[in-house]
Amino acid sequence: MVSPTIQSPSPHPRVALIAGPTASGKSAMAIELAERIGGTVINADASQVYRDLRVLSARPSTADEARVPHRLFGYVDGAEACSAARWARDATAAIDAVHARGGVPVLVGGTGLYLRTLLDGIAPVPEIDVDIRAAVRALPVADAYAALAREDPSAAARLAPADTTRVARALEVVRSTGHPLSHWQRQHAGGIGARITLSAAVLVPDREELLARCDRRLEAMFDEGAVQEVAALTRRDDVPADAPVLRAIGVPEIAAMLAGSLDRDEAISRAQLSTRQYAKRQFTWFRNQPPPTWQRMERLDPQFYFLQDG
Repeated sequence: MVSPTIQSPSPHPRVALIAGPTASGKSAMAIELAERIGGTVINADASQVYRDLRVLSARPSTADEARVPHRLFGYVDGAEACSAARWARDATAAIDAVHARGGVPVLVGGTGLYLRTLLDGIAPVPEIDVDIRAAVRALPVADAYAALAREDPSAAARLAPADTTRVARALEVVRSTGHPLSHWQRQHAGGIGARITLSAAVLVPDREELLARCDRRLEAMFDEGAVQEVAALTRRDDVPADAPVLRAIGVPEIAAMLAGSLDRDEAISRAQLSTRQYAKRQFTWFRNQPPPTWQRMERLDPQFYFLQDG
């Protein structure tokens, strides 16, 4: 059992963080902690920002949201794109507002990029020229990677040749700004890590148990409204074809089922596979990337209370 951690007094306001892979039990732990300390739960999951996907993103239920204040859940319309930079600005404002009321923000989520951007800041890359972006995004990934290898070989060496999104991003940055992406990444700005006292817990349950839980939860989502959510989303004519919400796990599979190219069992099977793959990537990230001061645990310890005054 994990013993409570007694934090020493600090001049910086406190922020709690419950992180971990999908289906690890983060939301339940965050709500329980917020109830104990009068906290406000703040979303740090890239899919849960979209109001169109309550079921498919496993957002807290309305009953759970009624237990404690929740912020940044379902606050972005599916027609919009929510970048890590945008979320970090919104999360910073939400955290400051909770502190101004004398409360404790309880961040919860599994999107490592969001958390890293909030805490460490983001590379101050200038706006990309729209014509350059359009030209780069129109390239086949093999051509884009070949161009990147010529124009920013260090980025090409770091990236997988088939990683369409990251290859395009690196290429458009070097073409638009005249500097490689690494130049901007050395100049992180805007993080709040230095002005808060962070108490972080990372849930890393048994891997096989986690994957089985992912399968069960995904199948239940099909029966509990996920199909209807995607049907409503795909009926909208104001959602761009490249909108991030359309790439959320389960959306492509359900959309294919609704279009008749997959039957229900195939859609469930493929969505389960996508979920397991995502959970494995998250599992690896949370095992290896966060600092050692972030306490790891396999499951919620009812006695775990890491914001106790010292």
